[in-house]
Amino acid sequence: MIMSKANGRKQANLNEKEEMKSPTSPSLKLSRHLKRIYPIGLQKSSSSLSLSSSLSLSLSENSNDSSSLTDFGSPLDQKISLALRLIAPPARRREAPSPKNGQQQTQDIANIDPAELKRCNWITKNSDKVYVAFHDECWGVPVYDDNQLFELLAMSGMLMDYNWTEILKRRELFREAFYGFDPSTVAKMGDKDIADISSDKAIMLAESRARCIVVREFGSFSNYIWSYVNHKPVINRYKYPRNVPLRSPKAEAMSKDLLKRGFRLVGPVIVHSFMQAAGLTIDHLVDCYRHYECVGLAERPWRHI
Repeated sequence: MIMSKANGRKQANLNEKEEMKSPTSPSLKLSRHLKRIYPIGLQKSSSSLSLSSSLSLSLSENSNDSSSLTDFGSPLDQKISLALRLIAPPARRREAPSPKNGQQQTQDIANIDPAELKRCNWITKNSDKVYVAFHDECWGVPVYDDNQLFELLAMSGMLMDYNWTEILKRRELFREAFYGFDPSTVAKMGDKDIADISSDKAIMLAESRARCIVVREFGSFSNYIWSYVNHKPVINRYKYPRNVPLRSPKAEAMSKDLLKRGFRLVGPVIVHSFMQAAGLTIDHLVDCYRHYECVGLAERPWRHI
């Protein structure tokens, strides 16, 4: 029994001497340290070269400061510090801005064939050119001119009988009949003017519809309309057509007041269509190229007069 204990001590001493003669490599020591806290990642690297490469790559993705690593003396300490940084949750950082500015994006759009531009889903290959042009140039652009706002409100009311394509094709005829949609001039139109419009077969507008457009004057039409959105366009970011509402609380409030002031054909749905066309609300889908452009126009600093 005594001999077996002595032999055991002798064998242990021999093992210690062998370990001292052949020291463990730094990568194996690092593996022993990190296996306790991050075993999965280290098992993937079988050599010191692959371990060092993977640590460096991960650090470049999760840390912006590598100069502090020189505070540790030995390479082993540096590698342990790197591994500990991998385990720590990455600090939140702001997303890098898009490399393209507005001018570059505008240039890119100018170089693309108009037929290949991504538009709102309700613009299809079968859409009339007049309607496509209205979508690309007018719809959603903030309008502050009294005459233009009154024109868009009047045309929106015509949606009760016609679609946008049919209305836009007769747009110039409407402008001529209603004196350029000048609110003060239209307010003075009499029964003879309305009868002449309703009898014009090219315009195809019933007398009752024409009377709905003729309302009394009440100051700045633009200032009145924009007051419902606090003189700032409402910017929406809808992804699908089903997300775009047919009416809104602001449209309902405007509709009630317009009816009190003598307007007709100004229900909440009609008023919301008017707000979309006049840029009071930006309802282009986010993947439509016009969304970016109309939002840029809506966010410009301006002075409402």
